[in-house]
Amino acid sequence: MELEQSVADFKAKGYGVAALSYDSPAVLKHFADRAKITYPLLSDPDSKMIRAFGILNESVPKDNPFFGIPHPGTYLIDPRGKVISKYFEDDYTQRDTASSILVREFGASAAGSHMTVDNKQLSLSSSSSAKVVRSGQHIVLTLEIELKPKMHVYAPGVQEGYRPIDWIVKDSPAVAPALTTYPESKILYLEAIKEKVPVYLGKLRLVREITIGKDAALKPLVSPTGEFTVEGEFKYQACDDRVCYIPATIPLKWTFILESHDRQRAPEEMRRKAAGGN
Repeated sequence: MELEQSVADFKAKGYGVAALSYDSPAVLKHFADRAKITYPLLSDPDSKMIRAFGILNESVPKDNPFFGIPHPGTYLIDPRGKVISKYFEDDYTQRDTASSILVREFGASAAGSHMTVDNKQLSLSSSSSAKVVRSGQHIVLTLEIELKPKMHVYAPGVQEGYRPIDWIVKDSPAVAPALTTYPESKILYLEAIKEKVPVYLGKLRLVREITIGKDAALKPLVSPTGEFTVEGEFKYQACDDRVCYIPATIPLKWTFILESHDRQRAPEEMRRKAAGGN
């Protein structure tokens, strides 16, 4: 259902949307009608296409009614049928979201939690790829930073003695953060000390993925309205062509709404039976 909310965004990028499942046409129609799905749901009851793509979950026993199920994931396929990107997880409880793929692949504007900060050295806008989330989902956090004229900040990897930018997501059972993706830096020659250093100038965009924690870990953190927050910090030291300013820290916060997983199944008579079952 999360994918349905991003269909128009994918179409705007020139992509169609379809989902492949080992479920029967009757089960898929029942789901599409209930969830108001508008994109095609493709039935592969013998898992032929699932095997052809090499995504069959072989850990499921053949006598299990779930045998034939694929590893959950997403392919991006160009008009010539070439796979240009794929997103898969070994753990079926974790999923990439359509909105996070849009942000990573196309630099789409994040539509979730948002805040802005503006000071004498830079403007910072933080956002998330989604506002409403479920446990196990991968969500992308984004920092859009615009340095004021003549300002620069140091990039990670700069030699000791300089303070590089640092994006911290605070420890919490709510999320598991991945590493920050930093853009390519530029080399700046500091005439006064005859040194070359990696820096960022003008605009830069930082992207970081988080995985929403399990329901049991999240429950104590969720408010009666279903909200929970993830906190962090952006640390930097800005310099211009004359002076380096005092190191600064910008507090960050993302607010999410936790949504329960859709666990409603098709009617009993539509469900798959174990091999040899009646």
